[in-house]
Amino acid sequence: MTEVKFFIYGSMTEGLVHFQKISDFIVHSIPATIRGTAYRLKVGFPVVLEQGEDVVPGSLVTLRMSDLLLQLLDQFHGYREQDESKSLYFRRIQTVHLSDGTQDQAFSYVLNPLKLPANSKQIVGGNWQDSLSQLPALTDTLSERQRAYILRLGASTGREIVPIDLPLYRELMNLEMIVDKGRRLALSKLGHEVYRYLG
Repeated sequence: MTEVKFFIYGSMTEGLVHFQKISDFIVHSIPATIRGTAYRLKVGFPVVLEQGEDVVPGSLVTLRMSDLLLQLLDQFHGYREQDESKSLYFRRIQTVHLSDGTQDQAFSYVLNPLKLPANSKQIVGGNWQDSLSQLPALTDTLSERQRAYILRLGASTGREIVPIDLPLYRELMNLEMIVDKGRRLALSKLGHEVYRYLG
């Protein structure tokens, strides 16, 4: 295994939903920033475009990296090394700014600008942490019943009927998490995005 530096932000940072995907491989972690433009997705978590000069906070982590871990991170971020144009995120080497005024180089996943959802909102200044503290991510506002149903529906093959009671049906329809396909329910586009952050 080799040690590789990554700049992480959003759901991958400590205390948030995807940190456990990398936590066992972290050798060292320090607060840091990169320059870019941050957007808040409808689900509540941020994405970053490499174009821009806003200060985007996160962490510079040193990971014990294996080929498998890199493949898993690439897969999670929808990065296609063979055909970058179809990637959801790009894996780029970024200049990372540390609190002592020094700089370092690290990999980071930045969103493919062509994949930025129309309903995302720019986080002025880039501080997604402040944005999340003022308005929690959608995943943090779900009840246990809502969360459990989204997880169950997301894990289903699509052929089976996942039963639901009327109050929960109304709640999830109002939240635009599910779509009614007549004989069965399915996750909406937003529902799939929420499932990705819950899973």
